[in-house]
Amino acid sequence: MTETIAIGIGGMSIGLRTQSETFAEMLRERYSGFVEPAETSQYHFSIDLTGRDGLTWDDELKVRQHDGRWSIDRRDFRADWNRAKRAGRISQPATAYATDTVLRIVHTLLLSESGGFLLHAASAVKNGKAFLFSGESGAGKTTIARLAPPEVTLLTDEISYIRPTENERPEEGGYRAFGTPFAGEIAKPGENVAAPIGALYFLAQGAANRIDRLSNAEASRRLLRNILFFAEEAELVAQVVDSACRFVTHVPTFQLTFVPDPGVWELIQ
Repeated sequence: MTETIAIGIGGMSIGLRTQSETFAEMLRERYSGFVEPAETSQYHFSIDLTGRDGLTWDDELKVRQHDGRWSIDRRDFRADWNRAKRAGRISQPATAYATDTVLRIVHTLLLSESGGFLLHAASAVKNGKAFLFSGESGAGKTTIARLAPPEVTLLTDEISYIRPTENERPEEGGYRAFGTPFAGEIAKPGENVAAPIGALYFLAQGAANRIDRLSNAEASRRLLRNILFFAEEAELVAQVVDSACRFVTHVPTFQLTFVPDPGVWELIQ
């Protein structure tokens, strides 16, 4: 019997079809809090559980498009996706790691069409606004998430989901951050909620807490270094660059230098 597990992230639902009850239960557990009714699926993938036989032995992730069809390959999985038909197929072992990767890549492709993106950043909601904390590994994303006071709602400590406000064009301002199940060191999914973005902070650890406003040019450079995007098509890359430039013109962007103490959250507003 085929079962569909619909995973809703950022207002977009992707249905994963499997004939394995065990794998279906693993998906429900892995994406707990983000599972939606199967009929809400806007896109569908059929999952064929397999070993590595027949899969590529290349560790490098490859994301390619040909005649409207996307292929996504890595050592542990192979996926094909027809964007126009909103359907695809994944061959993978029975692990959530491969599924996670496919979901992230598909969402980056969908977001690129609407002015949004996935960002290597922790994010959380305070007083009704979402705040993003970005930086390379070791910058302090997990640390800032762990220091958050109880009244703060964690959206993610690893991958932030950003979209222009619904029914509002990016150039008119207005962005929202959504919770994601993509966890980092905390190993806990974020809350499945969304909030308007109040500010983006690029993290640096130092001897004292300090906030410095960044120019749009500097903010764009830092933002582009931390956006997740795997395709190489020139048109899509240009769209992502344009989205990043628009974002920093509408969202206040700072460098947050901080010490690992809960008091840093008093500066976040």
